[in-house]
Amino acid sequence: MNMDLKNKRQTSKNKNFGQAFGHAWDGLTTLCCNERNFRFHLVTTAGLTMRVGYFKFLWLVLACYLVLQAEVINTLAEYLVDLTIGSQYNDLAKKIKDIAAGWVLFSTMLAIVIGLIVFGTTIIKLI
Repeated sequence: MNMDLKNKRQTSKNKNFGQAFGHAWDGLTTLCCNERNFRFHLVTTAGLTMRVGYFKFLWLVLACYLVLQAEVINTLAEYLVDLTIGSQYNDLAKKIKDIAAGWVLFSTMLAIVIGLIVFGTTIIKLI
């Protein structure tokens, strides 16, 4: 049995940092490959290399990070609900998924407010 297949079937705690890092990398790869919204936010984050001051740049990074983090939580909630109930409908499962999606929306709204504050004068000049 090769090492990759053996790691995917692991049910015990990680034995070392390398193994834990490998699992975390697999999770990030899954998000990037399978979750369209995560890719969108990641590309948006990468596009923020505009010339702004250090302090404003930190606010932009924080805003983008919050949205990416919310996407991760949303994805986890969806996977856990789907794992638990499968393809059948359940009112509680819908609430869980809706709340997780709501957190993404809330984080996005905060990111928009931060973006408007950071780029407000530039936006006003363009109008």
